[in-house]
Amino acid sequence: MCDYSLASIKSRPARVGDKLVTKDFGTGTRGFAAEDDVNTAVCVMPGTELAFTSEVQGRNIGFLGWNPMVFPHKTAIFRQINKETERTHHDALEFPDGKTELLTTLQPGQTATVLQLPAAPRTEAEQQAQERLAFV
Repeated sequence: MCDYSLASIKSRPARVGDKLVTKDFGTGTRGFAAEDDVNTAVCVMPGTELAFTSEVQGRNIGFLGWNPMVFPHKTAIFRQINKETERTHHDALEFPDGKTELLTTLQPGQTATVLQLPAAPRTEAEQQAQERLAFV
């Protein structure tokens, strides 16, 4: 999916084998772009498996400003969190240790490959879970 703050950016769905890069789109959030077209947001479905080329690096706000974080993992599953709250970031990565981190906190310029997409929904409930939230 693409977070609500990327709604005004040209986008396309992710495909298996895509080479992605984390990018600050200048909209107040970070997301994924294709390495060969960094001006197009690549929307990732919840459940998509990603492999990063190195340990994932992020940053969070601390007492004295931004603090760097390193997640000791090279793989993650794309998730959406806080879906019940409108106009907040939803796109996140779940790491093998069960920790979840918002995609918008990742450092720009990190590269990942789409390993696997989620299975196609078989029920209405599964379809709704995969659809992007509509914001008014």
